[in-house]
Amino acid sequence: MNVVWKYATPVGDLWIGETGGAVSNVWFSEDGVPAAVTRKETPLLLETARQLGEYFAGTRKVFNVPLAPVGTDFQRGVWDALLEIPYGETRTYGQIAAVIGNPNASRAVGLANNRNPIPVLIPCHRVIGSDGKLVGYGGGLEMKKRLLSLEGCASLPGL
Repeated sequence: MNVVWKYATPVGDLWIGETGGAVSNVWFSEDGVPAAVTRKETPLLLETARQLGEYFAGTRKVFNVPLAPVGTDFQRGVWDALLEIPYGETRTYGQIAAVIGNPNASRAVGLANNRNPIPVLIPCHRVIGSDGKLVGYGGGLEMKKRLLSLEGCASLPGL
């Protein structure tokens, strides 16, 4: 990662990382930000923060900044499938496993979801348990609830 900058949002501070002209990371806590990184605002980071602001204001449903998540081929396949979940909708881990052509890989999908380096922009918060309940989220279940409520998913158990 080349640079990182912190932005205040309605859900707390977010640190956004950029590598090679694409967003590579989003952290909910400074604890995850590498110590040896340049901290400066770039045009891409500013644009990403602007789009996140629109998302939190309820006026943006799709992000259009370049993304560069680093992971295995399987993880990237899962993350690509997450990008196809429409705003305001959810999918189960099993449904994502089926989308990527590996219907028995629900657990592996969960692990890939957990390793998503660009939460919110890659909407791992839209993945729920097979029983329709909220399960695990890197930013915590309260954050997941807030994001899903923002998107109008209030009918889910636990919201």
